Amino acid sequence: MAPRIGFVGIGLMGSRMSQRLLQAGYELIIWNRSPDKCQTLVTQGATLAPTLAYVAEHSDIIFLCLADTHAVESVVFDEQGLANALSSGQLIVDFSSITPDATRLFAQRLAAQNIHWLDCPVSGGVMGAEKGTLILMAGGEAAQIERFKPIAQHLGQKLTHMGDAGTGQITKICNQMIVASNAVLIAETVALAAKAGVDARQLAPALAGGFADSLPLQILAPRMATDSFEPVQWKVQTLLKDLDNAVALAKENTSSTPISALASQLLRLHAATGASLEDLSSVVKLFKNADLK
Repeated sequence: MAPRIGFVGIGLMGSRMSQRLLQAGYELIIWNRSPDKCQTLVTQGATLAPTLAYVAEHSDIIFLCLADTHAVESVVFDEQGLANALSSGQLIVDFSSITPDATRLFAQRLAAQNIHWLDCPVSGGVMGAEKGTLILMAGGEAAQIERFKPIAQHLGQKLTHMGDAGTGQITKICNQMIVASNAVLIAETVALAAKAGVDARQLAPALAGGFADSLPLQILAPRMATDSFEPVQWKVQTLLKDLDNAVALAKENTSSTPISALASQLLRLHAATGASLEDLSSVVKLFKNADLK
């Protein structure tokens, strides 16, 4: 029999991933701090859980897709959290992007109850979640990866086991360092092209297939060139949170990350203008509005 799935965190990513699970025929129990965000999924067949305990008691595998480390800890370990209602053998798969140290601690705490934990952050954005083409990078026990694989195929095109608990989060940090640095450079390039008299809308198609090409270029450059920042696919504040995790990880490992540090400073400057909830593509405004003399 197919496992019953609980899904906690129905945001930009979680809502799309939940929809794919429903389309694949899974029984889905959902919970979100703002229940109104769940109504569309309820009309599609999901069960809205009244409490986190209900999710724990009625699910075989529980997915988390939450904003940050604090949110994950709260949902799992608070007095009304999941941990108090979980049963031996259950599996939690955390799609959130949180700190590796916290991930290891959470996994150890639940192991004492014979509860399994996979840290499995994803890459591919809202579009990847909608199409089921996400890239999944997981840390945890190999046996639990195998348990998760049949479900993962409905969510992404690739699932890679990176090692023990925490390694999925480390891999996601590396991913976000590249994404953030790339996004800032693309913004800088689009602004320069426009100011120098080139139709910036032509940059992405012109560079497609060359050494400068990338998925971020093809997604972000057209939006930047036309100031099309809706709908939001990557929030600026989300990437900043991941870059903060990168800085902490680099410090722990005495590794130099100057390019990521600069990207973080520029994104933080952009967020300070009131753009923290805007799409990542909006960072181009920093460069379009710059008056350098």
